[in-house]
Amino acid sequence: MEALKVIGHEKIGEIEFTGIEGGFGKGKKAMLVKDIALIHRKPIFKINELINNNRKRFEDGIDILDLKSVILPKDKENYGFNQNAWNRSNHIYLLSERGYAKLLKIMDDDKAWDIYDELVDNYFNMRVAIKENKPAIVNQERLKIMKDNSATRKANMLYKIAMATESSSSKENLLAKAAEILTGEMTIPVMKQKEYSAKDIAEALNTTANMVGRIANKLGLKAKQPGHNKYGRWANSKSKYSDKEVPQWLYTNEGMKAVKKELEK
Repeated sequence: MEALKVIGHEKIGEIEFTGIEGGFGKGKKAMLVKDIALIHRKPIFKINELINNNRKRFEDGIDILDLKSVILPKDKENYGFNQNAWNRSNHIYLLSERGYAKLLKIMDDDKAWDIYDELVDNYFNMRVAIKENKPAIVNQERLKIMKDNSATRKANMLYKIAMATESSSSKENLLAKAAEILTGEMTIPVMKQKEYSAKDIAEALNTTANMVGRIANKLGLKAKQPGHNKYGRWANSKSKYSDKEVPQWLYTNEGMKAVKKELEK
């Protein structure tokens, strides 16, 4: 990893933040999540939440670094952190330009893209192309990212419609179209196998949802969040008592068989 270096304070409009170089390559600029949150006027935990919920999309060493893993605690003040902030943070994320562009795809609002224009023009490494009077390089990269973002948005909309329809053939066609938008190829996806909640299994096996959950934990059926395995997968479900989404384990046929076998012992 290229050594990190604080290069001083940078400004976007009236907002001042910590300029950082290295980590992702010689001379490459990087940005702390706490500064991204400040620029976008969002709480730091909200930005961290977006990253953590999509962590598999961010490649370590290319898109993202955890400052707590790459610098010594004694150097934290150079990056704007006191001891209290350092201790209470599980992760202190640092994003490259590519990582920041991925974050924007997740945020996906007009204000975010306007801010990205300013960061590209005035902070990240594409400003070199601007200084050399090569605006076409910047425009091409920006248009590519926006085009990819539009495709992702359309595919996501088709996926949501597909998941809401009761017709298997319509669902298959919609998923195929979503795949075509993302990959350029009309791929017929494998239809998702039937899934069951703990309540569904409890009703089928004449037991309680709590018992199903205890058996699943005993047998180690559940994957680490937010993963999946042959016994099921984690999904977000609306809480019964609020609008907040909570993680819920959905069982496959294999998961149901494993619970049933244990109950019959």
